[in-house]
Amino acid sequence: MSPFTGSATRTPDWRHLRLAVEDGVATVTLARPDKLNALTFGAYADLRDLLAELSRDKSVRALVLGGEGRGFCSGGDVDEIIGATLAMDTAQLLDFNRMTGQVVRALRECPFPVVAAVHGVAAGAGAVLALAADFRVADPSAKFAFLFTRVGLSGGDMGAAYLLPRVVGLGHATRLLMLGEPVRAPEAERIGLISELTEEGKAAEAAATLARRLADGPALAYAQTKALLTAELDMPLAAAVELDAATQALLMNGEDYAEFHAAFTEKRPPKWQGR
Repeated sequence: MSPFTGSATRTPDWRHLRLAVEDGVATVTLARPDKLNALTFGAYADLRDLLAELSRDKSVRALVLGGEGRGFCSGGDVDEIIGATLAMDTAQLLDFNRMTGQVVRALRECPFPVVAAVHGVAAGAGAVLALAADFRVADPSAKFAFLFTRVGLSGGDMGAAYLLPRVVGLGHATRLLMLGEPVRAPEAERIGLISELTEEGKAAEAAATLARRLADGPALAYAQTKALLTAELDMPLAAAVELDAATQALLMNGEDYAEFHAAFTEKRPPKWQGR
């Protein structure tokens, strides 16, 4: 995402989520605990716009995405979204579905690592939000369910048919997206859907610790690694190797690369600047 901004200032308040930024770590909390953080039209739009704003904010170096209350996110609100979409025409439905996809693209394209802190249910769109993160830290109560076929829609919603096979393989992805059966934390860890399985109730804490580690690290190197992981998914080897070479040449001209050498020589920890 481009770092260049227009006239608009940063949004101070968000209606459909909570945002806290401290020392380079942004924490975004879905905040409808009475509805298991079910997403509304406004929540999708807020996530899309917030991620764009944070991507232009050079002070943000890592993000934690979590949910308040008993679960991470139960997906789209049945009354406020599914009920409303039944009255929409095709053009309106296309606009809505494009917006949900823009949220996933924003999670994948933002220039900082995203850590999903998952407890309880992560269902439907909630499961895809977690899937789109770079890391999924979950406690034993976590349960992932890609429920789209169970409401009569394609399992390939919001990029799930693109992302999930690349995380867990085609066989597991086919089962999860077609059948919509829940996957509990132990199996999710076994098939690679979870990056880290914590003790019960510790997912948020572990996600914050990981985000802190990432924020304290070489931010530009992390940003370029994330960009390459996404860009090279569909590249032939020759193109990927060439893109790697160009990226490394640019980073070798950076301050962080020189700082590593100075720190190594002086036998001290590097002071990463993200440049």
